[in-house]
Amino acid sequence: MASIALKTFVGLRRSTPENNAIVLSKPATATTLSYRRLRVNASKSSPRVTGRNLRVAVVGGGPAGGAAGETLAKGGIETFLIERKMDNCKPCGGAIPLCMVGEFDIPLDIIDRRVTKMKMISPSNVAVDIGQTLKPHEYIGMVRREVLDAYLRDRAATAGATVINGLFLKMDLPESKNAPYVLHYTDYNAKTGSAGEKKTLEVDAIVGADGANSRVAKGINAGDYDYAIAFQERIKISDEKMKYYENLAEMYVGEDVSPDFYGWVFPKCDHVAVGTGTVTHKGDIKKFQLATRLRARDKIEGGKIIRVEAHPIPEHPRPKRVLDRVALVGDAAGYVTKCSGEGIYFAAKSGRMCAEAIVEGSENGKRMVEESDLRVYLEKWDKTYWPTYKVLDILQKVFYRSNPAKEAFVEMCADEYVQKMTFDSYLYKRVVPGNPLEDLKLAVNTIGSLVRANALRKEMEKLSV
Repeated sequence: MASIALKTFVGLRRSTPENNAIVLSKPATATTLSYRRLRVNASKSSPRVTGRNLRVAVVGGGPAGGAAGETLAKGGIETFLIERKMDNCKPCGGAIPLCMVGEFDIPLDIIDRRVTKMKMISPSNVAVDIGQTLKPHEYIGMVRREVLDAYLRDRAATAGATVINGLFLKMDLPESKNAPYVLHYTDYNAKTGSAGEKKTLEVDAIVGADGANSRVAKGINAGDYDYAIAFQERIKISDEKMKYYENLAEMYVGEDVSPDFYGWVFPKCDHVAVGTGTVTHKGDIKKFQLATRLRARDKIEGGKIIRVEAHPIPEHPRPKRVLDRVALVGDAAGYVTKCSGEGIYFAAKSGRMCAEAIVEGSENGKRMVEESDLRVYLEKWDKTYWPTYKVLDILQKVFYRSNPAKEAFVEMCADEYVQKMTFDSYLYKRVVPGNPLEDLKLAVNTIGSLVRANALRKEMEKLSV
C-alpha cells in the first residue's frame, strides 16, 4: 500500500503488457488452466540430455516454489519440490494484488476476504479512509498462507512435479561441468517415525525457494542481507466485531508500533491477523506488537489469540542470485518490497519467470542448462521490477524516519489522486501515466506535508529541551 505518490515525480512511468492481467469471473479449476508454450532459445553449446529429461529440484514450497514447480513440470522438466512444513503459516499479512488472481488462476474460493477499504492511521490516531477510487470489480485479496501455499503445491503435483515432504540439509556441488548436484535431505514421507529418513537426490539444476534463511543461498555463498522480523498474532474475535472487518483492513504507523515499518490488522475467514515488523529494533518486536494490539483494542476487544507467528523478511535482494545452475527466487533472493513489505506476488512471479527461463533454455527439458540460461530470468526480473524496489526504498527513507514524517505520509494518503495512483500500481503491478497537472499539485502537496512535518519535529525538539 505504501507505493505512493513519490512514483509520480520520480519518473518511473512504465507499463508492461505481461502485467495487464485479466481478472477471473469464476473460480479456476484444473480444467481451466492453460500453459503458454515457451519460446525455445537454448544455448547451442548445451549438450542434450540422453535417456531422460532435465531434472530440477525446487527447494521450498511457498508461492515461489509452487509456481516454479508447476511451470517446470508443465514444460517437460522432471521436477522435485521439497518442502518441510506442509501446513506453513508464515507470519504474513496475506494480501495479494488483483493481477495475481488472474495471472496465477487463483480460485476465488481460497480468497478469504475481498478488501475494498483501508484505513491508514497516523501516530496521533488520525485515520484516513482509502479505497474511494476503486472500481466495482477491484479489490485486494486476503488469503491464509497455509491455504494458498498448499493450493499452489497441489497444482504443481497435478502438473507432474514430485512433491517431497522433506527438510533440505545441504548440497554437494558438481565435480565437473555437467555433473549433477547432490542434494541431502531428510524425507518425512517414509514411514520411519518423526526422525525421518536421510536421503540424497541428484539433479541438474536447483531453484532455491526456501525463504529468508535459505540453505540453498548459503550453499552457493550468495551473501547476506538486512532483514526485518515480522511478528503476527491470529486473533479470533466475535462475529459482531468481525463485521467491521468484512471488507476492511487497517495499517498503523508510528514509533510505538514500529520505528521503520507499520502495524496491520488484516481480515481472514473467521479471524484477524494483527502484526508488525522492524529491521532496526528486532529485540523490541514484542513491545511493538503489544502497541499494535493496543491501537486496535476497541475493535478486537474480547478476542482470543489462536496462533502466534514470527519470521525474518528480507529487506533487499541478495548480492548473488544466480550461480552456475542454481537460481534463487522469492524471499531466498530477497524479493520483498521495502515500505510495504509485499512479497507474495513477487515470490510467485519470480518462481515462474525462473522456471520459464529453464524450460526455454533446455528446449523443454531436452538439453542441459547453463548459467547464461538462468541469467535470462535475472535480467528480465531486474528490468521489470528493479525500479519499483528503488522507489519504495526512497519512500521508506523519506516517510518512515520519524513520527512527524509519518503524520505527513498519512496526510498525503488522503489525496484522491494519490489513492488512484497507489491502487493502480498495487493492483496491477504497473505504473500508469498520470495527469501532469495533478502530478505537479501532488508534488507541491507532498513537499508541503514534509515541510509541516519538519516544522512539527523542530517544535517537539524544543519541548524536549
